[in-house]
Amino acid sequence: MTIVFKVSDNIKPLMMEFYKDRMLDKKPPYSVFQVKEYDCVITLYESGKVMFQGIGADIEASYWIEEERIKNGRIINPDGTEKKNTIEKKIMFNESTIGSDEVGTGDFFGPIVVSATYVSKEDISFLIDLGVRDSKKITDDKIKKIAPAILKKIPYSTYILTNTSYNKNWSEDLNMNKIKAILHNKVLVSIKNKNYPYEKIVVDQFVYPQKYYEHIKEAKEKVTDITFTTKAEDKCLSVAAASIISRYIFLGEMEKLSQSLGITLPKGAGPNVDLVGIEIVKKYGYDKLYDIAKMNFKNKDKIKSGMKN
Repeated sequence: MTIVFKVSDNIKPLMMEFYKDRMLDKKPPYSVFQVKEYDCVITLYESGKVMFQGIGADIEASYWIEEERIKNGRIINPDGTEKKNTIEKKIMFNESTIGSDEVGTGDFFGPIVVSATYVSKEDISFLIDLGVRDSKKITDDKIKKIAPAILKKIPYSTYILTNTSYNKNWSEDLNMNKIKAILHNKVLVSIKNKNYPYEKIVVDQFVYPQKYYEHIKEAKEKVTDITFTTKAEDKCLSVAAASIISRYIFLGEMEKLSQSLGITLPKGAGPNVDLVGIEIVKKYGYDKLYDIAKMNFKNKDKIKSGMKN
């Protein structure tokens, strides 16, 4: 797998800092740096383009794609192609919809949480008054305040994939996009089977529709009448509500894990995560990571390396 896209100027220094300890002494012509992981090669070129190659390319690239989205509002597809900014109507804000969204796929610690909601036309004003939008654009404190009201009023279905289950089932054939597709399908089936009078089922596009349906082909029940769209949280309140519910539950799970360890677990997959990982291994042993972290992430190797220093 190869993913290539151009990096924004404010992201380049973040990449340089993130990979500084793993850069190869020899690098390809016209490149700024190259890093070789066991399942991915990352190369940043002087032109500003970054290339991810290997089995783990999708996971490695997804972190920086999300950074581009949060910091620059850029919509980069999972294959590296970019959706140019266009003025889009929020056409689904006046329809009864089912939508799903996930949280935790870019975090080393904690589970993956996927939720689906049904938002009727009658509940749209309620969510707008609450200030519902994509959870990535709302502070965690606000999510904790508004999520309980959403949970009481809006029908939803949530699935929590624990770290133990994630690590047990992870394989080269079961990559992150396939896991997301399977879990989205699971919660969408649950909501759809309750026979709410929806007009559309909406999913934020993280993979091409054909590939999504290929990922769920072995599921006993499938939802196939899906409208895939990028930036769905801004266009569809059921996706936005699902995003907030997933984030709220994820934050709760992270707090439980932190309390059980007596160590506050950081979010994301940055250098601070590695430092806490080393602290956990020193206190509980390396095997403890299997119950609280995603062991296919590069942080695992950096924690191992840090233990030797």
